[in-house]
Amino acid sequence: MSERKPPSRAELEARKAFKPVPPETTEYAKAQKAFQENRERLKSARLARESAGTDSPPPPSKSEQG
Repeated sequence: MSERKPPSRAELEARKAFKPVPPETTEYAKAQKAFQENRERLKSARLARESAGTDSPPPPSKSEQG
C-alpha cells in the first residue's frame, strides 16, 4: 500500500486560485424557483384559510378587479 503525501503549499494555493466558478443561474432555473416560491405561498395561504374555517377565497382586491 502506498501512502498519499499531502499537497505542497504551492499546490494548495494553486487549487485555491483556480477554483471552478459556479455557473450562472439560467432563466429556466429562475422561473422554476419563482414558481415554487409562489406555490408555497399560495399553499400556506390556503392552509391558513382552511384552518380559519372559511372555505371561500378572500374577495379580490381593487387592483385585481381591473
